[in-house]
Amino acid sequence: MTTAERAAGTGEFDLAALLAERGAERYELHTRYLNHQLPRMLHTIGFDKVYERAEGAYFWDTDGADYLDMLAGFGVMGLGRHHPVVRKALHDVVDADLADLTRFDCPPLPGLLAERLLAHSPHLDRVFFGNSGTEAVETALKFARRATGRPRTLYCEHAFHGLTTGSLSVNGEDGFRAGFDPLLPDTAVPLGDLDALARELKKGDVAALIVEPIQGKGVHEAPPGYLRAAQELLHRHKALLIADEVQTGLGRTGDFYAYQHEDGVEPDLVCVAKALSGGYVPVSATLGKDWIFKKVYSSIDRVLVHSASFGGNAQAMAAGLAVLSVMENEQIVANARATGDLLRTRLAALVDKYELLADVRGRGLMIGIEFGRPTSLGLRSRWTMLQAARKGLFAQMVVVPLLQRHRILTQVSGDHLEVIKLIPPLIVGEKEVDRFVDAFTEIMDDAHGGGGLIWDFGKTLVKQAVANR
Repeated sequence: MTTAERAAGTGEFDLAALLAERGAERYELHTRYLNHQLPRMLHTIGFDKVYERAEGAYFWDTDGADYLDMLAGFGVMGLGRHHPVVRKALHDVVDADLADLTRFDCPPLPGLLAERLLAHSPHLDRVFFGNSGTEAVETALKFARRATGRPRTLYCEHAFHGLTTGSLSVNGEDGFRAGFDPLLPDTAVPLGDLDALARELKKGDVAALIVEPIQGKGVHEAPPGYLRAAQELLHRHKALLIADEVQTGLGRTGDFYAYQHEDGVEPDLVCVAKALSGGYVPVSATLGKDWIFKKVYSSIDRVLVHSASFGGNAQAMAAGLAVLSVMENEQIVANARATGDLLRTRLAALVDKYELLADVRGRGLMIGIEFGRPTSLGLRSRWTMLQAARKGLFAQMVVVPLLQRHRILTQVSGDHLEVIKLIPPLIVGEKEVDRFVDAFTEIMDDAHGGGGLIWDFGKTLVKQAVANR
C-alpha cells in the first residue's frame, strides 16, 4: 500500500505524497484517461519535459535547469507564476471562511472587482462574471442578440474566440469548426474590410461584430482607424461592437485594453479573462453598457436568465482584485509597453540580416515573428521541401530548438502558419529580452548557414507530417 493510499484509508488527503508517488506517471495517465493525442504530440516534437516548479517567468526541471517562459500559459500568467500578492490574497480569502456562493445574497467581492474593472473602461457600466474566455464571449453573443433582437453576429476571418458552440460559431479557423456543424448563423468578414462589413449590415439582421483588436492567430492588428470606423457603421445600423480582449486585455499590448490604442473606440461589450485569474482561479468578465444589461435582465422574472454556477466566487474575485492591485502598484502596463518595444525593435533589426525572416509585428508583449520564402537557391529548396510536406513546419523547427537547446518555451501562432507568437509574462525585462534575442539569433545563424541541427530536425518533421496524412 502506498503512502497516499494509507492516508486515504485514514480519511486524510496528502497531496504531496500523491504527487511524489505518482507524479512520474503523468504522461501515462494523460494517454490513458485524457486527450491521448497530447502526449503523442509532445513526444514527437521533444516537448515532453518534466517541470518541477515555477516562479515568475521561469520553470525548473528535475535537474534544476531553468526555462524561460515566453508563452505565459497562452496569456494566463500575465503576472508570471505564483506572484506573492495574488498568492497571499488567495490564502486570505480561504482562511476567511466566507459564506460563498449562497446564490441568494450580494457578497462584496464581485461588486468591488466590477468597480475596479470598470474604472479602466469608464464608458461601460456593468459586469457579468464567468469562468473562462469562451464563456465571456458566449455571454457577449447572448447579450448582443437579446439587446438588438437580431440573430446574426459578424466575426473576422482567422479570428479565435473560443471553442464552445457559440464562440466556435465566430471562430475563423476551419480546422476548429470541422465536424461540429451546424453552428449559429454567423458570418465572417475580412479584418479591416469596411466595405464587407457594410454589405452585411445592410441585410438588417446583424446583432454585432466581434473583433480581436490584435488577432492571436498570426498576430495581425486591426488597421489604423478600422475599429472606430467599424463602430460608427455598426451604430448607424443599430448593431453593437464587441471587443474580445481575452488575450490582449489587462496590459498585454501596452495599454490596459488593446482597443484603447485607437482614439474614440468605445465597444458596447468587452470580454476579458486569462490574466485576470492571476494564474490561479479561472475567471472571466463581460463588461457592457447599462442599457444592454437592462435588456437582458428586464424584470424580476428574468433575474437568473443568464448566470454561472461558479461566477463571482470569492477565490476568483480575490485573485482578480489582487491582480489589478499589482498591475497598478508595480506599473505592469508600462513595463509591458517598454519591454515589448525593446524586444520588437531588437527582433525587427534582424529582418534585413536573415532572408528567412519576413516580418516582426505586434504591440507591447504580444509579438509575431513571421518567416517567409528565402531568395537564395540552397535555402529556397529546403524551404520548398518543408512547405510541400506541411505549411508551418519551419516555424516549428525554430520553436523546438528554442526549447531543447536554449530552454525557452514558445509556440507557433496557429496551424499552417509560419509565425511564432511571443506572449511572455508582463513582468519580463531586459534580461529576458537578451536571452531570447541571443538564442533566436543563434538559431537563425544555424538555419542560414546550412547547419545540420535545425534542418535535420526539419526532415524528422516532414516524415511525421507525411505519416499523419
